[in-house]
Amino acid sequence: MTPSLKKLITLGLLMAPLGAFAQPGALTEVGIDSGRLKGSQSGDVISFKGIPFTAPPVGENRWRAPQRVKPWRGVREATAYGADCMQKPIASDAAPLGAEPSEDCLYLNVWRPAQETANRKATLPVVVWIYGGGYVNGGASPSVYDGSAFARDGVVFVSFNYRIGRFGFFAHPALTAAKEGPLGNYGYMDQIAALQWVKRNIRQFGGDPNNVTVMGESAGGGSVLNITTTPLTRGLFDRAIVMSGGGRSLMGELHEISRDLPGNPSAETIGKNFARSVGVEGTGSKALKALRELPASRVLGDLNMMTMGSNASTYVGGPVLDGRVVVGTPEQVYSAGQENKVPMLIGSTSADLGFNTAKTMEELFAPFGREAERARQLYDPENTGDVQAVGAAVAMDRMMTEPARFVASKISQHDRQAFLYRFSYVADSLRSETKGAQHASEIPYFFKTLEARYGDKVTDKDQDMANEAHAIFVNFIKTGNPNGTNVARWLPFNREGNLVMDFAADEGPVLKEDPWKERLDLIEKTQHAKP
Repeated sequence: MTPSLKKLITLGLLMAPLGAFAQPGALTEVGIDSGRLKGSQSGDVISFKGIPFTAPPVGENRWRAPQRVKPWRGVREATAYGADCMQKPIASDAAPLGAEPSEDCLYLNVWRPAQETANRKATLPVVVWIYGGGYVNGGASPSVYDGSAFARDGVVFVSFNYRIGRFGFFAHPALTAAKEGPLGNYGYMDQIAALQWVKRNIRQFGGDPNNVTVMGESAGGGSVLNITTTPLTRGLFDRAIVMSGGGRSLMGELHEISRDLPGNPSAETIGKNFARSVGVEGTGSKALKALRELPASRVLGDLNMMTMGSNASTYVGGPVLDGRVVVGTPEQVYSAGQENKVPMLIGSTSADLGFNTAKTMEELFAPFGREAERARQLYDPENTGDVQAVGAAVAMDRMMTEPARFVASKISQHDRQAFLYRFSYVADSLRSETKGAQHASEIPYFFKTLEARYGDKVTDKDQDMANEAHAIFVNFIKTGNPNGTNVARWLPFNREGNLVMDFAADEGPVLKEDPWKERLDLIEKTQHAKP
């Protein structure tokens, strides 16, 4: 990272610690580099919520790299979540928000075990959680993301909000001309700022700044992949967990900042389309002023996961290829061996996300080129002709399953350990109506927050799976190795063994040769084939 770029992203975040750090006080009170905080205790867990880690990204700070927090006097209450970032919530979301959305949203939360805090020299492993939501929805406040179970197992858990939608991923010639710093990926810059905050402050919560795991699901998993591929995060984390985050792309087509390509307009062109849609013309300082003065509701519009398609001409869809924060796709960076080389736990669910638009079997298998007939044999061996069901499997493998294996394979080739999983478990209460583990269904098991998702329908079998799955994740967070006492043995992935840990419905976690190997091999072989 160049000194100038590092300065732009942190922009003064490296403040001298306050003298209050060393003062003894209640276990629920700590001092950080912007002031003192008072959290709350529930049983054996202490939490601090709604901690600002940057200045509010509003007014002149809209579409700017994270700015320095203004220090406060006295003790700030840290007992409630800050606002989640501006969005149009989805009623059916698997992780419904627990706070109101606002443009002023850059807050984080910390959970730590109460019994460890009396020892001021304690340094516990840290995990930093990044939520999903297609880069247009999501937040840190959903109860399914509560970090208490991790804290009870001796881990300091951190979650945070990052800008999403047009607030987080946006470009316009007026912003480029203003030369205010890195462009386009403001949401990703927030993620880097959160990791920098952890590096500076987590010791005050009993955490070890040199033992940090970054973990995310869906768009959060894609975010973790970018964190492993951008040079701006080197030294900020030590291992990674990617849950249903793909592995070849950042879960969408990358637009360049300024260059229009055939069929792929630049982020600036898309930004100009949006500006015109809200009555802002021009590319100079007056246009930028007008854009920053727009009410947040007009910047948002009707954008969410359900309307991304209809907003394609006015929203870039997520991360932007800027060459600084995003230097390429994970496929490009991992293939070149230029990633941040850390251990990784990576996987997907057995009925994961994929987008199939094919209306006939011929259309579905055309992208396999000369291997179309082989694909038909592997994906529809009984010749059902069910375009919807078969198409879902193909789309899932292209988007999630094979890309996760690709990343695990590259990591193993680069002399680091990768642990590949597939989550197949379906809650007892859903088995009669659900075929396979759906996208995001693994979260309450790994977090051990089943009640937040299933209420009083949780069975002993569900809880047993959550206990073991959570324990495996905690082992990896602590040591970079998921193995430990009373959990299934898990060997690192390599292409010769092709082993996947299946969190299975009836067997429990079991390490096995991947039964989908042949079809994933075909996906890999035809990844860039032409019909």
